[in-house]
Amino acid sequence: MLRLRECVLSRLLSSPPTSPICSLRRLLSATASPPISPNPSTFAVEEYLVDTCGLTRPQALKASKKLSHLKSPTKPDAVLAFLSCLGLSAADVAAVVAKDPRFLCAKVEKTLAPVVDGLTGLGLSRPEIARLGSLAHSGFRCRSIVSKLHYYLPLLGSFHNFLRLFKHSSHLLFSDLDKVVKPNVVFLHECGLGDCDIAKLCIAVPRMLTTNPERVAAMVACAERLGVPRGAGMFRQALQAVAFLSEEKIAARLDYLKNTFGWSDAEASIAVRRFPSVLRNSNESLKRRSEFLVSEVGLEPASIAHRPVILSLSLEGRLRPRYYVIKFLKENGLLDGDLSFFTAVKMTENVFMEKLISPHKEAAPHLAEDYATACKGEVPTNFRFI
Repeated sequence: MLRLRECVLSRLLSSPPTSPICSLRRLLSATASPPISPNPSTFAVEEYLVDTCGLTRPQALKASKKLSHLKSPTKPDAVLAFLSCLGLSAADVAAVVAKDPRFLCAKVEKTLAPVVDGLTGLGLSRPEIARLGSLAHSGFRCRSIVSKLHYYLPLLGSFHNFLRLFKHSSHLLFSDLDKVVKPNVVFLHECGLGDCDIAKLCIAVPRMLTTNPERVAAMVACAERLGVPRGAGMFRQALQAVAFLSEEKIAARLDYLKNTFGWSDAEASIAVRRFPSVLRNSNESLKRRSEFLVSEVGLEPASIAHRPVILSLSLEGRLRPRYYVIKFLKENGLLDGDLSFFTAVKMTENVFMEKLISPHKEAAPHLAEDYATACKGEVPTNFRFI
């Protein structure tokens, strides 16, 4: 009988799934006749976890401590059959069990099957439900997952967005919707953010929805003190920039900006209002950009403060290569007019190629090749200036 059960489970874990619930009931019926009557005294949980669930020996030893009450493989067999019919691979099943051993004790007909039915009713496909099952672990064996997905999917715009957020903040399935999540969403709406803005904000700052509402209010107040009021176009970026940063860290970052770029208080304020994300740049990144833009390119600090988005552009992949092209063209008399560096770096790649590379194919036949090389972080001989 034990061999029969193992053969059936092996077939379940290796065969292509069909309808999860129907296949489950059919296959479980197959294992039930003739009935299996395992000897409780011979059921070894650790061995079951290794041989049937695919856990490593250390994983099984740790997991077995949470399953010591099991006297029979009946429930685990049913759960494994269910997960297999749902579409989880053997590796996915092993990961779920290792992360949440008590998943093997879930009630299939009373919990797991209704969850799948509910998620299907929300429009999730079977592969999407299987993906959620492989990630949600204990959250998937709580029927409240359906009501929470019913709320999150419209808010975040898609199941894909939900998964992106959930991977970094599993608290989504365990936080109190009425006391925490919904009050935060209402408050963010009051601050002028739409659902799309909230989705982008939360994907960038995963804990935003599940943190204490009072703390979210404090973050909003901090963004406003930086000169970015609610409803402003840069408010979401400002909120994202100050999220979970203390007042001391923000003050220290402002001081570093002023010292590194030679900005006054007013210029630093302008830069932060126009590009709040500058507060998230690392000190090393800011230092290298300052050395290049001020010392090498010769830009005035005030000019950078009024166009701070330039600090978000790749130094090696965009700023340096385009500066080399402009300098090369100017020194060889190939540049008509007085093109500013700011204008050049704001161009899309196609426009930059069309306006500054392609017209000089005859006069500078290697320009395109040299520019491509520079974009990889190398400096071609033709671009080296004394």
